[in-house]
Amino acid sequence: MASTDALLPISAREEDPLLSDGSRSDPNSETPLRRRPFKGLLAVSFGLLFIAFYVALIATHDGSRSDDAKIDETETTMSRARLAGVSEKSNDQLWKLSGDRNAAAFAWNNSMLSWQRTAFHFQPEQNWMNGPLFYKGWYHFFYQYNPNAAVWGDIVWGHSVSKDLIHWVHLPLAMVADQWYDANGVWTGSATILPDGSIVMLYTGSTDKSVQVQNLAYPEDPNDPLLLKWVKFSGNPVLVPPPGILPKDFRDPTTAWKTSAGKWRITIGSKINRTGISLVYDTTDFKTFEKLDTLLHRVPNTGMWECVDFYPVSKTAVNGLDTSVNGPDVKHIVKASMDDTRIDHYAVGTYFDSNGTWIPDDPTIDVGISTSLRYDYGKFYASKTFYDQNKGRRILWGWIGESDSEYADVQKGWSSLQGIPRTVVLDTKTGKNLVQWPVEEIKSLRLSSKKFDIEVGPGSVVPVDVGSAAQLDIEAEFEIKKESLDKILGDASVMAEAEEFSCQTNGGSTVRGALGPFGFLVLTDDKLSEQTPVYFYVAKGKDSKLKTFFCTDTSRSSFANDVVKPIYGSSVPVLKGEKLTMRILVDHSIVEAFGQGGRTCITSRVYPTKAIYGATKLFLFNNAIDAAVTASFKVWQMNSAFIHPYSEDAVPTSIDEIPPNAVRRKIDSNWRGGFSLGVDLGLSRTGIAISKGYTVRPLTVLKSRGQKLETRLLEIAEEEEVDEFIIGLPRSSDGKETIQSNKVRSVAGRLAVQAAERGLKKSERQNREDAYAAVILLERYFSTQGLGTEIILPKSLDLQEKIKKGAFVDPDFFPEKLEENYTF
Repeated sequence: MASTDALLPISAREEDPLLSDGSRSDPNSETPLRRRPFKGLLAVSFGLLFIAFYVALIATHDGSRSDDAKIDETETTMSRARLAGVSEKSNDQLWKLSGDRNAAAFAWNNSMLSWQRTAFHFQPEQNWMNGPLFYKGWYHFFYQYNPNAAVWGDIVWGHSVSKDLIHWVHLPLAMVADQWYDANGVWTGSATILPDGSIVMLYTGSTDKSVQVQNLAYPEDPNDPLLLKWVKFSGNPVLVPPPGILPKDFRDPTTAWKTSAGKWRITIGSKINRTGISLVYDTTDFKTFEKLDTLLHRVPNTGMWECVDFYPVSKTAVNGLDTSVNGPDVKHIVKASMDDTRIDHYAVGTYFDSNGTWIPDDPTIDVGISTSLRYDYGKFYASKTFYDQNKGRRILWGWIGESDSEYADVQKGWSSLQGIPRTVVLDTKTGKNLVQWPVEEIKSLRLSSKKFDIEVGPGSVVPVDVGSAAQLDIEAEFEIKKESLDKILGDASVMAEAEEFSCQTNGGSTVRGALGPFGFLVLTDDKLSEQTPVYFYVAKGKDSKLKTFFCTDTSRSSFANDVVKPIYGSSVPVLKGEKLTMRILVDHSIVEAFGQGGRTCITSRVYPTKAIYGATKLFLFNNAIDAAVTASFKVWQMNSAFIHPYSEDAVPTSIDEIPPNAVRRKIDSNWRGGFSLGVDLGLSRTGIAISKGYTVRPLTVLKSRGQKLETRLLEIAEEEEVDEFIIGLPRSSDGKETIQSNKVRSVAGRLAVQAAERGLKKSERQNREDAYAAVILLERYFSTQGLGTEIILPKSLDLQEKIKKGAFVDPDFFPEKLEENYTF
């Protein structure tokens, strides 16, 4: 158990915590009851540049950076994004606000940066990272993408498909900027599925004069379930900025909905001076439009509204609704992304079909004002929902930008990703807010789990033994001891603070109150020198009632100085009889937290420098002054999602037809996905690294004496669903093989045979014969020399023959490619 001194901000410690002798102050020492909220430093964060609904940025596969002259140029000239009238990344200067403006950026190394790439969140193949939909058995995701550079500009539409919203296949570009009306970019778009099943797509184009206009596109072949080719309407643009609207303030058309008069209706974001507005248009054919004299909604002093979304939610049921549904049991949501603040705001209200207007149920929390509701109180922007007619649900997907510097993004070669898709419904218990929850398909990635019931005393930090904690799914319930609650509520000396408390400004998880904070420390090293607390804080109000807050504190998440590290959060409704509940998805550099079943959600980007790979740990903490807390929770290790490259030779028609990593990499030399298990069988046989995509994490192989190496490796391979081993041959300083090489070859040969035999078993996760569990290839790996791979075999002819004939080959995995790609 560690003391609460370990929860102090890194900058507040005089000594290097990693060099500390481990002494701590007494966690149970007398601390006066908190009477006034502590006003801590506010970490300012404005978000990143505007990218339609979803944006992610990856440079090149090798992560090469631009030369210094180019970097300097981007700092001194106005970017193409700003010239086009949209926002750009602004983190670069923010991290300097709390320190020396002349301080050098943190010295990131490749190991740290490689660890940051996520394992089960969607990211494009390279460069910049629009409207999602479900069509003929496939989920389609269109996203803005720059194929030519790792900066904003030359925006076209990338396209990926999935059967389950988790595993994805990249397809060819859907649309490129090849016409005068989209010469400066194919921007945000929304799809509408018509009653006959056909699709129309409206999207914003930036013309050769940088005027924002709306254009129409549709599939070339409606019978193609993959929607590989799109046709732009010859009469584009179908809408131009109306009088009174500036040429760069007219973007992001919504999915259309049906009016009572039988017309289709859309809304488009804009502004007039400082008033954010949503324009309304009716159409019958999506080629000609009639602008309504009224606005769907307007809110003064909120600035430009981007990515406006409008959809119905049921007041009585927990299922999603098609965008055209209306009636007495329906409320409507208006959501807008605020260009000024980089925040997605929404409100619940009533829609009037007759004149195309909407009013909020509670004007004090109207869209875009400081008190309004948010989808997410962390890093979450430019979100978009769509109705999934396949499962009768509405799905929300948001773009998760970076909180590091652009220089660091260029160095690592990528930036930004998508949050895990969430179902979204009206909270039928409160009737005042939405509830968001990760789609059920994410559970398919769950591996081994552990269940815990722990009582945590005041001022305590308790390690949670789950092994490496870089990829986790945590579901937890917390209960404050009744005697602690009774004592606080009956103690007049405990001053009410609920009306003044704020996650963002009250000092974070280190500031102790009577009833909190308490929760988890994720992405933490064993010395707690880096940590990201996700926690509840319960405060007493002036009416002697309790108010609960849900927060994430990234202020101590990293030693790096070029990272914005805010404290996020908000109040969360807790109804009578409810326990405090949270769910946390941890995936390397992203943490998604859901409080009270998704009433309050927080997404954070985290960039630890010490708490990475095998050093990543999980802790439970209670920093309350008096209250004891009981935590009941379950933790799952999470597998990686498969995000596959496009191959012109073979477009899969189902997720089961995607070949294993070993085949994919031989077909496509640029492929970096999949899951490989690397082993050094030389002088040390205790080190192992499991690589998922771009990430590597060390594991301990032999945990006790007497364990057989091959058996232990096979156990790990089955647990992690490895699809190939990479064997490292020991080499001397002159590059020649050592005397250990033959021994390594022998072990590798036996390993291959045993893995081939075990590969015939059924996979629990996929419930089918699983090629991923079989070792088909053994490769010589020269990590330092950067040489190519070469298949190695044991000297024993008998073993060679067993490997050739015994390795499991699934006939569904491109059998015509096997002889070509497996040459022994």
